[in-house]
Amino acid sequence: MSIASLQPRKTLVEEVHQRILDAICDGTLQPGARVTQDELAARLQVSRQPVMTALGLLKQQGFLVDHGRRGLQVAPVDRARFDAIYQFRSALEPLAASLAAARASRAQVEHGRRLISHGQRVAATGNPAAALQADVDFHSWIYATSGNPLIVQSMQTHWQHLRRSMGEVLRRPRYVHKVWAEHADIVEAIAAGDAEGAALAMSAHVRTAHERVGAEIGAAAGGMS
Repeated sequence: MSIASLQPRKTLVEEVHQRILDAICDGTLQPGARVTQDELAARLQVSRQPVMTALGLLKQQGFLVDHGRRGLQVAPVDRARFDAIYQFRSALEPLAASLAAARASRAQVEHGRRLISHGQRVAATGNPAAALQADVDFHSWIYATSGNPLIVQSMQTHWQHLRRSMGEVLRRPRYVHKVWAEHADIVEAIAAGDAEGAALAMSAHVRTAHERVGAEIGAAAGGMS
């Protein structure tokens, strides 16, 4: 007798949380936009209870802030949080890349190269949402290939905050092609088993990404002042 594996389904609260978070990260819900349980429940066609729980989680995670006595609004992009995340990435991601270079199987390397090809194709289409997802998939591959589950867990929540600011960079054609060239260099260092080279390439990539995204955040803040 064969027993099919069961993939765990997301709870309704998790689904609602993800929908609202995606809307915040892709700019559908802009910083300062007011959000209400009733409106979201009607738009998502669910009861108020899962929406209330999801909003509480998003507030706890820093994506929503209080607005008036009872309301909530989308939080602005937090430059201090952004800089802190990049400081964390600058230490963690070179380690992940060096571990990946030491441990990557042939199948994992081929998967990494497929991610590069896909990312380059997406970059050519000019689709910012697809470009952002391809970027997340690439870095998630690095974490998984490192073989260290703590790296994967540590970056999950941080990437949700990065999605908000990185989307602006990946809308710029002048940036997106450079990003994938840097990704390709990292993959080839991993493929060669060059732990030091992979760490150096990743370190340079994270530093440059910090500068690019920071410039976009600064420009956006200046436009709103």
